[in-house]
Amino acid sequence: MKTDLTDTTSSKINKALVLGRRAIGTPAVGMVLTLVIVTDEENAYDALRAANEASREHPSRTLVVIKRVSRSPRDRAKARLDAEVRLGADASTGETVVLRLYGEVGDHAQSVVLPLLLPDAPVVVWWPVNAPTDPANDPLGALAQRRVTDTYAAEQPIHELAARADRYTPGDTDLSWTRITPWRSMLAAALDQVVCEVTSAEVEGEEFNPSVELLAMWLAERLKVPVRRSKSTGPGLTSVRMETSSGPIVLDRPDGSLATLSIQGQPDRAVALKRRETAELIAEELRRLDPDDTYATALKFGLERLDEKAAVTAPEPEAVIAAPAEAEAEPAAEAEPAAKPAAKKAPAAKKAAAK
Repeated sequence: MKTDLTDTTSSKINKALVLGRRAIGTPAVGMVLTLVIVTDEENAYDALRAANEASREHPSRTLVVIKRVSRSPRDRAKARLDAEVRLGADASTGETVVLRLYGEVGDHAQSVVLPLLLPDAPVVVWWPVNAPTDPANDPLGALAQRRVTDTYAAEQPIHELAARADRYTPGDTDLSWTRITPWRSMLAAALDQVVCEVTSAEVEGEEFNPSVELLAMWLAERLKVPVRRSKSTGPGLTSVRMETSSGPIVLDRPDGSLATLSIQGQPDRAVALKRRETAELIAEELRRLDPDDTYATALKFGLERLDEKAAVTAPEPEAVIAAPAEAEAEPAAEAEPAAKPAAKKAPAAKKAAAK
């Protein structure tokens, strides 16, 4: 059942919800939370479809906030609210209200959303794209217990990730973190099978993928070891390798669906590790509405600590050979004049190593 309301108000939308529930024969409200989706017209369809699929597990009232830009200056000066109320089969197992805000009302979206929130129920705000840098201080984010963003959709994902770390507030979360939940579970289970000490790790994935950085920071923070990141063609995360005292532990997923877990002294095992859809990620986030302390700890570990020389990249073979030559040449030159011929041979050694 769909009801279109043009140039309406929040009270009229609430009335339409009540009349719609009576019309379809479900006067009671059976939703467990309110999900507010803040997006644009281009991404509204995909976000709403994901929310409808997630509502099968978490029946909710979904409010889609779309700020429209009028074409003419005259229309931009007019404040208007249009709404589309969906109930029954058109809204999966919950209720859906699509709000289109025009003019100045777009700057006061929280005033429109507040009367439509379910009473005594948690509120989750999700920005599929164009998320604010500080979600907790956003007018809509201030209404919620949980604030879901996706740094993968940002123009500069890695810079966005660093900015989120500086402004983190309990209740913030990121779908880039949700994407690595199966990886973290599998790696933790692999370490439980072997009595060993991890000495270093390497995470391989697409360039500019924040999930690679988050997984690397999680490993570095939990294991207290240097973590190297390397690039691959994807899709997404492709491999994690941990060097241990009992041999390497490798979790490799080259095709984005099936992974191989290799542990020294054990046969290789195939592991289902497919890339999940947005609906599955949102459903996972809605299962817990308390602050994610593990995400906070990994995020606050800091990209700059991963950028230390020993953690980011292993030294090149040429640098390994050339460095001792320089170290030997400098003391020799300072010790005795007789050692100068030996010092002059150092550049020749460096050239040979470079070749």
